[in-house]
Amino acid sequence: MSDLPIGYWLKHLDRLIENDLDRVLASEDLGRRHWQVLNSLHTDPGTIADLDDRLTPFLDEGEDTVAPVVEQLRERGWVEGEGSLRLTPEGRTRHEALFTRVREARERISRGISEEEYRTAVDVLERMSANLEQV
Repeated sequence: MSDLPIGYWLKHLDRLIENDLDRVLASEDLGRRHWQVLNSLHTDPGTIADLDDRLTPFLDEGEDTVAPVVEQLRERGWVEGEGSLRLTPEGRTRHEALFTRVREARERISRGISEEEYRTAVDVLERMSANLEQV
């Protein structure tokens, strides 16, 4: 067992996840944030403010909104709407194709890890987060 602290492993894993997802999305010239916006709108159409609320935990320091990403996806013809945003038919098609590749990446991350181990890890991280949110 490693003597490195949990903070090391959290940052290391986050970097690896981001790099792997960027590699998966690179063929479409997209990044993690593009995927998050696409996936969020696929699940639940909404406004820029809704997207910002949903994706705030993923935003980098100095990144206050996903509005620029939404505009890039709009320019591709994948997002439409003024107030309430939604995926266009092309956006839904691209989301489906990307979802297959993203799912494969997620499966790589958890290779050799049982569903119970995965749930336990998520539960522990969730409780650790709650402990610090109370401070």
